[in-house]
Amino acid sequence: MSVRTTLLAAGAAAGIMMGLTAAVPAASAAPEPGAVAAAAPTADWLHTDGNQIVDSAGNQVWLTGVNWFGFNASERVFHGLWSANIETITRQMAERGMNIVRVPISTELLLEWKAGQTVVPNVNTYVNPELAGKNNLQVFDHWLQLCEKYGLKVMLDVHSAEADNSGHVYPVWWKGTITPELFYQGWEWITDRYRTNDTIIAMDIKNEPHGTPTQPPRAKWDSSTDQDNFKYACETAGRRILAINPNLLILCEGIEVYPRPGETWDSPNTDPDRSPNYFYNWWGGNLRGVAEHPVDLGANQDQLVYSPHDYGPLVFEQPWFTGDFDKESLIDDVWRPNWLYIHENDTAPLLVGEWGGRLGQDERQDRWMAALRDMMGEYGIHHTFWCLNPNSGDTGGLLEGDWTTWDETKYNEILKPVLWQHDGRFVGLDHQVRLGGVNSTTGISLAERYAGGGGPGDTTAPTAPGRPAATDVTATAATLNWAASTDDVGVTSYEVLRATGTGAATVVGTVSGTTFRATNLTAETSYTFTVRARDAAGNVSAASPASTVTTLAPGGGGGGDEGCAATYRVLNSWPGGFQAEVTVRNTGTAATGGWTVSWTAPAGTAISSLWNGKLTTSGSTVTVRNEAHNGQLPPEGSTTFGFTGTGSGVPSDLSCVAS
Repeated sequence: MSVRTTLLAAGAAAGIMMGLTAAVPAASAAPEPGAVAAAAPTADWLHTDGNQIVDSAGNQVWLTGVNWFGFNASERVFHGLWSANIETITRQMAERGMNIVRVPISTELLLEWKAGQTVVPNVNTYVNPELAGKNNLQVFDHWLQLCEKYGLKVMLDVHSAEADNSGHVYPVWWKGTITPELFYQGWEWITDRYRTNDTIIAMDIKNEPHGTPTQPPRAKWDSSTDQDNFKYACETAGRRILAINPNLLILCEGIEVYPRPGETWDSPNTDPDRSPNYFYNWWGGNLRGVAEHPVDLGANQDQLVYSPHDYGPLVFEQPWFTGDFDKESLIDDVWRPNWLYIHENDTAPLLVGEWGGRLGQDERQDRWMAALRDMMGEYGIHHTFWCLNPNSGDTGGLLEGDWTTWDETKYNEILKPVLWQHDGRFVGLDHQVRLGGVNSTTGISLAERYAGGGGPGDTTAPTAPGRPAATDVTATAATLNWAASTDDVGVTSYEVLRATGTGAATVVGTVSGTTFRATNLTAETSYTFTVRARDAAGNVSAASPASTVTTLAPGGGGGGDEGCAATYRVLNSWPGGFQAEVTVRNTGTAATGGWTVSWTAPAGTAISSLWNGKLTTSGSTVTVRNEAHNGQLPPEGSTTFGFTGTGSGVPSDLSCVAS
């Protein structure tokens, strides 16, 4: 990702330059060291099966890796080779359990290589004598040989159109003389060059397409063939790649904004009352459009992987980082509506292509990073950590500034728990070569992981969970508890399904324990809940016996209670000013008669105009009360007010009181 700049809204991502143990997929006992199944696949190509990625024998795999940038930048070669040895870094990544490396490149670089144009890179040949006399393409080819030696796989990512350290800031995949057609041709060239090399197993079509309706060019997502439709661009590039090599995984990232229900891509950024017409998220992190407009790769649909990005508050102060957020609130408010639903609905696999950041500098940052780590471990989400490089501005790296010392705290507490491990050893994606090399003591190959000819491994599903019992039932929520399942290896998660009336049951949550709080229910309504268990191999149990829960009437349960929560987000900003919105939600079980929101404004900020609320200020304290038309909110109901102001910054001590 390199360096992020800009900010935009509830997710307008800013860009990036760029103890605790999660549940880690594991299954049957590993074979003895050195035992390689003779009948294991000889090629390492992968494809998808529902929300899983599998090898040619149907064995499930877990892609858990890291980003190493530099080929995308003006240097046109891996960063760090001015200080460290290329083989040492590669071997250490493998020995420490990273089984895939995402390599950012640029379309400009691909077109240069296609035309036979190379450069002599900035490499310390005293530290890297094996690179003496090599151009940057030869360095890349040498590195691929090292990856094969150490059992590593590679994903290529077109990070930007131009070879530029900040090229990712430009929102789309074309720029200047680099047209969409040249973008496709660059992909075709590199696919053809390495079409028989199963070290490269995946292509991430374009890093972080983004942009907003008021800031063209922008990336959108629909079923048109418009030039700025990233869905169409990903389909086109993907199909042209797969026509050359049908075995590659095709990764489609998200965008930044998506129209709210009832709005279109022609809607203004805001209505006249300045309420938003679009959902915002991180650059590349908004995959809401998949629900209505899924990517179509034709006969090779089983090569498709969706790839969102997600970051913490040290990259940008998103509104969901205010207040007492946790893993469950991030799942409900951010991850599920933007992309986790794709996994839960068994539509396609997910690979979080970028996540990570600095550790120990901000409690909220550490909390977010641990929450995402744990969620990915529980769901078995594929991922590549951002990043190896210490020169990633907003995030830092796994390596310290000398490019040789590892940040052991970040590695051990954040990344290592969600690297694919089995019986205490890291699992690679190569069937013949152990992760870390043929004599590795820290890693095993896929053939070793699935000894016995690359067969299905663990195929026994867990037992069905017990019937869920409901407690703490209100008009809008209920807590479910159930007896645990058993499994020959171990249960990793439970999926909670909900149905209303005769409707089909859908997954409404996934948890690692045996308790789930069902929210956003309708008063005086009967719901049917069931639970099913999933193990690390992806085997799913039969559903539990069903339990029917009927919510209370509004105000039921002892008269109900009034409560509210406020969420603040920046919708737009400009030099010296900004536009923000506050959402007020009734969190109680009775209707509100009114509400009051207050916060402490950052120094140097002032509100210029405010709508849908009554404003008073006292020093740095800002207070907004409801208008006559928006004070009464039913349970789970919400309203918004907005304002423009001078200065910048995120308020503190945001609170809401209902009356």
